[in-house]
Formats: sequence, structure tokens, C-alpha cells
Amino acid sequence: MAAAVPNRGFITAAIMAAALMQSLDTTIANVALPHIQGSVSASQDQITWVLTFYIVAAGIMTPLTGWLSQRFGARLVFLGSVAGFTVMSALCGAAQSLGEIVVFRFLQGIAGAALLPLAQAVLLDINPPEKQGQAMATFSLAVVLAPIMGPVIGGYFTDDYSWRWCFLVNVPVGILTFICAWMFLPRKHANTAPKFDFFGFVYIAISVASLQLMLDRGATQDWFGSIEIWIEAIVAGLCFYLFVIHMLTAPSPLFSHALFRDRNFNASLVATLVVMGALYASLALSPPMLQGVYGYPVFTAGLILTSRGAGTFVMMLPMGRLMQKADLRVLMGVGIVAIAASFWMMTGFAPTMGAGPFIISGFIQGLAISLVWVPLSVIAFATLPEEIRVQGTALWNVFRNLGSSAGISLLEALLTVNTQVAHSTIVSHVRLDNPNLRQIMPDGASSKALQLVDAMANRQATVIAYLDDFKLLGVAMLAMMPLLLLMRRPSGGVSANAAMME
Repeated sequence: MAAAVPNRGFITAAIMAAALMQSLDTTIANVALPHIQGSVSASQDQITWVLTFYIVAAGIMTPLTGWLSQRFGARLVFLGSVAGFTVMSALCGAAQSLGEIVVFRFLQGIAGAALLPLAQAVLLDINPPEKQGQAMATFSLAVVLAPIMGPVIGGYFTDDYSWRWCFLVNVPVGILTFICAWMFLPRKHANTAPKFDFFGFVYIAISVASLQLMLDRGATQDWFGSIEIWIEAIVAGLCFYLFVIHMLTAPSPLFSHALFRDRNFNASLVATLVVMGALYASLALSPPMLQGVYGYPVFTAGLILTSRGAGTFVMMLPMGRLMQKADLRVLMGVGIVAIAASFWMMTGFAPTMGAGPFIISGFIQGLAISLVWVPLSVIAFATLPEEIRVQGTALWNVFRNLGSSAGISLLEALLTVNTQVAHSTIVSHVRLDNPNLRQIMPDGASSKALQLVDAMANRQATVIAYLDDFKLLGVAMLAMMPLLLLMRRPSGGVSANAAMME
């Protein structure tokens, strides 16, 4: 059936453009925040709302994608999302005050929340089983590569033009995507949607929004030393508990019970949390390390980090063929070990070194990410019935976003704590009777000499803290290996030769 879909190439182009546009916006504005802050006269705390409100809005609306698709049809929801995202991007670029840009970013997050789940579901629908591996490789290119390239593109626009182009660049892409989707996306009659699960949606929306706020604001609010963080954590936990109880007892829950009876899908949800947590945490750690410790300019640091994107792109090219010939679990296992190995290489970074180790480890990590992410995307949905596939992609993207937020917040918090611990340990060994210390303190314990020693100790402590984070990421990846044993071969297979083991 999927093999007979006409204009598959045009549909794929529209889907890819939408996925790239949405994925790019998760990171493209990050480097522009200081420029936006000065333009709209915002404080340091206020300017983070530009990111926070977008994340929270997407977290609230993503679970609703499945029901909207059933009620109005995937085509109409996709077109509405592209149109809304494009209009809000234009308004963000034209915003003249903090209030305007925060409101428009919130609405942009609402409009764009359905783009990735629907893009993934449509690609699976229009491709036969033997081509779904190649389709997911194409989709993963946008999901994985765009966030890596976001800071580079955002830095270019901000430095050479204006921060407004970080948003305005979506306008021509969005218009072309809308036209292509309008012309070629199949017109299917919407299924009879179940009664809208209002309470289920409210519970999961509040839980996800509270958790996103807690993860996003924890680092600036002293985590559980803050009443705000405690409130957000309690609300998130309570609403999630109510959501689970409601899911088990409601006659027509927001997410079908069949989703949670699928072993592949459930194992993939957990794996997605870990993979996205590690990917986005390392993406968040690397730029400040390159700039703060090694002194690279913003754009140069971004160029160094493109080695990961290059590795991802190189490995994506043969992934479709590899997945037809090899056991998907073996590919994932090789990728997991390679990612862990790249993090192990990063634990050997020295305070004085060139960009070479960054480029090499990043390229290896990019290669390995493709080996993990593409098979994981196929395994997650290969055994799901088509009628609940959009629900599955929506829930999967909720876990993807939560994994990203949790990984960044956890590793940033550990970085701060470990830097303080390492600094205290180093300083405790600074003794005035140490002959090595006299080489950098010829004038004794003068104020200038002590400042120099403290700066050196702080730099060394920062490097140690980064290396500890990289070590933890490597261990987390290896800990995911047992999940591969829970995954099984779907009854229809991914292809005649795809080898997902029983």
C-alpha cells in the first residue's frame, strides 16, 4: 500500500524541511540570547524565558498530536502546524519587546509541537517496510544534525546580520514547505476520533510543563534549595501519578493501552531518554568548554563541533543498506560502544591541547549516533499498529524532549558541583613551602600571586569537572546495553533480510 503512494519524493522533501525547521529552532537562538537581551532591555533571568516558554509550550502540546491527527487528519494538522510555526517565526523576528518575543515563542512552540511526531509518522506511512530504515535515516538526519548545526548557523546570522534572522530564516522555508505539503501530502479521511480525554491531557500537560520548568530553572534557582523548584517537582510528580491512574481506568485514554503492551516501543522509550540525554548534554557542555577553557571564539567553537555533524552525515548515507543486511540490535550495540569510547577519549582532554582531539572524538561520536538512533527509530515503531502510530510518535517525542532537558540540567548541575569540589581539593594542596609554587609566586603570598594561583586552580578544576561529566555519559551509554535484550523481531520484519533477533 505504502509503495503505491505517489509523489513520495516531494512529500519526503516537505517532511524533511519541516523537521529541519523545527529541530534547528531548538538551538539556533541560544547563541543569540545576549544580543536579544540587549535589544529588548531584558535582565539575565528574564531572557531565558525565550527558551523556557518555547520548551514548555512544545512539551504541553506534543501529547495532543495523536488525538488531533485522529480528529482532523494528519494532513490538516501538519499544514496548520507549518503555517502557525512560520507566522510565529516572523513575529518573533519582528518583536520589539520582551513580552512580545516571549508570547510569540510560546505560540511558536505550540504550533511546532506536532511537526516532528507527524513528520515521523507520515514517513513511516508512505514507505513500505523494506524502505522504512532508509526513511528513518533521512528523518534522523534532521533530528540529530540540525541541533548540532543550530549554534553555528545562529552565530553566523547574529554576528554578520541580526539575531532576528535566527527566526526570519524559517519564513521562506515554511512557505515552501506549506506549498509542497498542500500539493502532495495524501488526503486521507480522518478516523473517528475517540472522545477527547480532557483530564488525561491536563494531567500530562501540567506534569510535563512542571518538569520542564524544574529542569530548565533548577541551575539558576539552587535546585532543591529553592521553594519554586520544590513546588514544580511536587506538581510534576503528583500530576504524573494522577495521569497513570487515569490511564489505567479511563475508557478512552489519551494514549492507547496498546502502546504500553509493545515491548519494542517501551524499551525504545527508555533508550531514547538515555541517548537524547547524552547527546544534548554533550552538545551543551562542549561549546562553553571550547570557549571558556580553551579560549576559542564562538564561531570557531561552532566550526570545531561540526565534526560531529560530519560524522553523522557520513554514516547516514549507508544506513538504509546496513539495516537491510545486519541485525539492528548489533548495529545499536556497536554504536553504543563507540559513543562510550568517544566519551572515554574525551576524559583524556588536557588543559593545554589543540582542537584535534575535539574534532576526532566528535567525528567518532557522530558516526556512532547514526548507528544507534536510526535502528532505534525503526525498532520503536516497527511493531506498532498503524492506527496508533501517531500517538506513538507523539509520546516518543515527549520522551526525547524530556531526555534532552534532563541530560542538560543534570550534567550542568554536576559540572558546577564538581568544579567546586575539585577547586577545594586543589587549593588545599597549595602550600607556601612548596618549592614548585615558588616558581609562579616569586614575590611570596602577594595579592597578585594569589590571584594567579587561584585562576590556575579554577581552570584546572573546571577541566576536571568536564572530564567527570564525560565519564558519566560514557557509563550511562554502556548501562543501556541490557535494553537491547528486551527488543524483539516484529512479525512482519523491517525487511526481508532485516535481522532484529527474537
